[in-house]
Amino acid sequence: MGAAMGSPAFVPVISAAEPRSTMKIPESRGRVSSALFNVLSQAPDAAGPDLDHLYRVVAGHVAGAGDIIGDEDIQLTLFCLYELHYSGLDGVPDTWEWEPDLIKVRRLLEEPFEAALRTAAHQAAGTFEPPAGIAMTSDAVADVLFGLAATDTGPSVSRYVARKASLAQLKEFLVHKSIYQLKEADPHTWAIPRLSGRPKAALVEIQADEYGGGRPERMHSALFARTMRGLGLDDSYGAYVDAVPAISLASVNLMSLCGLNRRLRGAITGHLAIYEMTSSQPNRFYGNGFRRHGFGADMTRYFDEHVEADAVHEQIAGRDLAGGLVEAEPSLLADVLFGATAAMALDSRLSAHLMSSWDAGRTSLRASMPAAA
Repeated sequence: MGAAMGSPAFVPVISAAEPRSTMKIPESRGRVSSALFNVLSQAPDAAGPDLDHLYRVVAGHVAGAGDIIGDEDIQLTLFCLYELHYSGLDGVPDTWEWEPDLIKVRRLLEEPFEAALRTAAHQAAGTFEPPAGIAMTSDAVADVLFGLAATDTGPSVSRYVARKASLAQLKEFLVHKSIYQLKEADPHTWAIPRLSGRPKAALVEIQADEYGGGRPERMHSALFARTMRGLGLDDSYGAYVDAVPAISLASVNLMSLCGLNRRLRGAITGHLAIYEMTSSQPNRFYGNGFRRHGFGADMTRYFDEHVEADAVHEQIAGRDLAGGLVEAEPSLLADVLFGATAAMALDSRLSAHLMSSWDAGRTSLRASMPAAA
């Protein structure tokens, strides 16, 4: 059971130092992540026996796993393996990033994870079907994606935040979001060299805004960090990985899976398109929730920025990015829709977790975290 809502399950701290460029290694959540961290504590040329052990542990765990998406050990392990391709892990040599035997371990986890995502995406799509017999112009693809976004009827965290969320719940909300938002846009940026022509130009246009148009203080990750600091939270990247459950990690792992694998370039564009299409109004509600607690423009700037920017980005992402990609490579339509529906499925599952926790008066974070002073 989690802590009572009066005792949020994390320690609010403001880091006095510069943010880490690498993430500290989190606590293990089982045999798989423990075996990985043991391997990463060594140099690649000295870890042969432990790599073999890791592979056997992963294979055995995957064979007996039920809910891959909700498996704490698997999602933490994948998250840390992917992190080697971003800013890295504290004390882990960069030479691990492309170590072939470690990539084999990652693939052993990715295959069942992708299968579970495709099942979840199929269920999220429900009875939705793209219109039959239409020409897949960029406008037609955008219309399909907008139609898909309109089917999202899951629990509304944004309305709850706007109307009811306590200050402790606002902090929890930021902690969950921080796992992605502190490196916002990076997973989608992997797609830039995998695209060409119109979709590539569209993605660069979107990402330029995400990265502040060349002004580091306006990067969306920096705006989010400012909001975290305003609520007394640690804005160091990865500071709260230990606090969040598997579903929060899985949502980011989906992006990394699709961004890092060229064969899934359609999926990462569909993912970004549906994110942009379902972002503007929720961010308006999020901002209102913070204003309800008396916070000013400096605290709501992250959300207010997305209200305006994503209203523009949704058209670029739907028509020029996803639509332009399908026009150029019609065979990628199925993957574009997979990326969109998988994003919706995981977002719905995370929302259900938050709402069920808060409705029951308990924290949505992991119970193992220490209570606030």
